[in-house]
Amino acid sequence: MPVITPGSTPASMSELNRARVVQYLYSNGVSSRAQIAKALSLTPAAITKITGKLIELGIVHETGDLTGKKNRRSIGLEVNASDYLVIGVKFDRSNISIGLFDIGGTQLSHDELPSFGKTIIPQTVETVRRHVRKMLNAHPSVVAIGMTTPGPYLRPEGHTAKIASSEWWTTINFITEFSDAFDVPVFIEQDARASAMAESLFDHTVTSKNMTYYLLGEGIGAGVIDHGELVNGTMGAATEIGHISLNVDGEPCGCGNRGCLENYCSAIAFHRLINESKLIEGSENMTHEQACRAIFDLARQNDENAMHLVCDLARYIGYGCVIIINAYNSEQIVLGGMLAEAGKPLLDEVTRIVRMRVIPEVMARTQIQLSALDTDPTLSGAAAVATAHFLEHPSAFQPN
Repeated sequence: MPVITPGSTPASMSELNRARVVQYLYSNGVSSRAQIAKALSLTPAAITKITGKLIELGIVHETGDLTGKKNRRSIGLEVNASDYLVIGVKFDRSNISIGLFDIGGTQLSHDELPSFGKTIIPQTVETVRRHVRKMLNAHPSVVAIGMTTPGPYLRPEGHTAKIASSEWWTTINFITEFSDAFDVPVFIEQDARASAMAESLFDHTVTSKNMTYYLLGEGIGAGVIDHGELVNGTMGAATEIGHISLNVDGEPCGCGNRGCLENYCSAIAFHRLINESKLIEGSENMTHEQACRAIFDLARQNDENAMHLVCDLARYIGYGCVIIINAYNSEQIVLGGMLAEAGKPLLDEVTRIVRMRVIPEVMARTQIQLSALDTDPTLSGAAAVATAHFLEHPSAFQPN
């Protein structure tokens, strides 16, 4: 399982080697000093010194005897994942989720804040600050906070670009509002890229260093990992596949383009189709999530009209997969988010479309799957953003 880090440079060679050891143990589980030394091409003496410091700091602990080659006994080492907690905050287009996680990806709590609109954005930001401060007071083992924003998130500027259906987030500078708001560091990332980090760090079915997380929610996006590194672009606005035109003369999109993929297969677009179908009584008064789940439940009962809607949705999602494969040649594509709850029927139709439209040799080396995480991948992604920084600078993150 590749460990994705933010790409910053550790302060010293000692910290670099500590990070390498922690990342190795994080990815490979219980290991002996000899195994670590061989894998990282470090001397036994160096590994003894490094692991001694990590044990002293409480980042790593000894697990007991291991049996090595020729029945030689050695002592196992393991990261103290449960001792280090992070808070994840997910800013969606109309909802906010906050979770407490350990750095192994285990979710310990999950809260949903009330829905909001443009007129109460300042109050909503303050509500988030209060909620996070309360969690920090209750959990002194929290070492960092990760936040995800809807894309496109312009990382150097600290705010989102124009988002269809929720332009109010463009008025908030996340760096200004949150970077100095707490006693622990805050790290902010675009939602789909953060979700890709969560899949890489926490989903043990994701084994490739070349993978894409395909976000199927209120918006459509992608987080791409290429040879173990996130694809970011100049401003952090790369891989916004939701705003690639399927029809250059199609309906206008809030981004300024026409016929965008997002216009055809986002939860917002699908909710509109559900309303038009009249299959779900009162769907007009439901949230996007409620309406989508209702139609998925109806499809599972073999209702032909509901099945047809899901199939049509999957067809457009499949077109997005074709774009991902031709643009990034990912070995694994993970479907996640609200619409992925449609499950196997959606996956089967997506796979059928891709097989029809992708070069066979490329398709043969591409695996498309549903997310295996038992948590919201984007909320877990917020936790993964914070965890990745811990893994790169382990000595700098000590609980208060």
